[in-house]
Amino acid sequence: MAILDNLGKYRNTGLLLLRLGIGVMFIIHGFPKLAGGPNGWTGLGGSMKVIGIDFLPIFWGFMAAATETFGGFLLIVGLFFRPALILLIFTMIIAALVHFGKGDGLGGASHAIELGIVFFGLIFIGPGKYSVDKK
Repeated sequence: MAILDNLGKYRNTGLLLLRLGIGVMFIIHGFPKLAGGPNGWTGLGGSMKVIGIDFLPIFWGFMAAATETFGGFLLIVGLFFRPALILLIFTMIIAALVHFGKGDGLGGASHAIELGIVFFGLIFIGPGKYSVDKK
């Protein structure tokens, strides 16, 4: 269909919409964790045990919460795009491993896996022209 074929001209708009939607959701998901303070960060950081890291849970929890919150913001504006995606991918790997460790199976881990795949793909695509990085 000619109408649908013409949508290819709006790839950067589509990329912006993707960045906005996922970025906003990550801010909404991450900010309560960030606002949870040291007690919340300790519990969240305890998730690193799935890869054998059992020291400094407050630090790791803070990093996960900050990555989700500020990573979402960086996605939206397209600033430090690829470094933010690398941190978000790592966070999604840990989230998926935690779900598997709890016995949630693929169904429980699927959300984190799917987002990790999206973030990995975005590393190659870049933020698009409607971004601070403009690549």
